[in-house]
Amino acid sequence: MVHKFKMASIAVLVSSILFTWQGYLQAKDPKTDIAFPKDYATTFTNYLSLDRVQNDDQVIRLFANDIAIKGMKETGTFPEGSVLVGEVYKAKKDKDGEVIESDLSRRIRDKLAVIAVMEKRKGFGDGVAAELNNGDWGFAAFKPDGTDAKKDLAKCQACHAPLNEMQHVFSIEHLK
Repeated sequence: MVHKFKMASIAVLVSSILFTWQGYLQAKDPKTDIAFPKDYATTFTNYLSLDRVQNDDQVIRLFANDIAIKGMKETGTFPEGSVLVGEVYKAKKDKDGEVIESDLSRRIRDKLAVIAVMEKRKGFGDGVAAELNNGDWGFAAFKPDGTDAKKDLAKCQACHAPLNEMQHVFSIEHLK
């Protein structure tokens, strides 16, 4: 009987530790912490649309919430609560798979592929390796229906991490 009680106590202790550890991991993973901003298209400002520099077959539309815009205009910095959204579209292609450009030499938007979100929140940079650290910016990627796109966010983090002087945002000059 005592043996069963000890085993049950150990099982409860291990379960408790695992539950606490799982909660800690989730708190440290910004992807699980960032909610899809479902009304961004109507409540955020579309501040830039362009051919995506990092991918020669994509077009991106960028949005910022009022907190980000106000912070950039008033202090030149992104305050906590800033949210940036990037609608990433596939570019239209011809029958041979080549990207079609408009008469303005710009890619033509086709299907919405992913919605990328950057959110600035205190603690998002805690415990993140230097080569992936973006200050307090966290990253998430969603399918057009708002569900998790299951993207490797380390690629996003690594691309933005070196941009210290630009507050880790490629399009910062378009928000000032």
